[in-house]
Amino acid sequence: MELKDVQANTGNIDLVLMITAKDEPRTFEKFGKTGRVCNAKVKDETGEMKLTLWNEDIDKVKVGDKIHLKNGWCSEFRDEKQLSSGKFGEIEVVEAGSGDATGLTPASETVAPPVEPSEADIIEEEEMVD
Repeated sequence: MELKDVQANTGNIDLVLMITAKDEPRTFEKFGKTGRVCNAKVKDETGEMKLTLWNEDIDKVKVGDKIHLKNGWCSEFRDEKQLSSGKFGEIEVVEAGSGDATGLTPASETVAPPVEPSEADIIEEEEMVD
């Protein structure tokens, strides 16, 4: 599968992608539980897309890493497709990049402004934590 083939509201997505940008993580609290979320930009030979990273996946990847998204999910928020590992997926680093120690791209180089996770994404992530 390639990014150009990804459709919104579909699962079982299997892609190898490069992390090209990563925003600062944000914390949220929902139903008495605290979590972290972070947006990243990923690309392959066919295009770019936003990847939402949740909790431990935030620390797992850095800019320049090549990742394998297994059994991922694509949602749509504000008319923009967004990938995530979803409830049952996994993100694996297959090749470490040469990004800086934090893995963050300076704000001046960030491809898109941060977007808050949708209510559905937060609820989905909380179900994963339970």
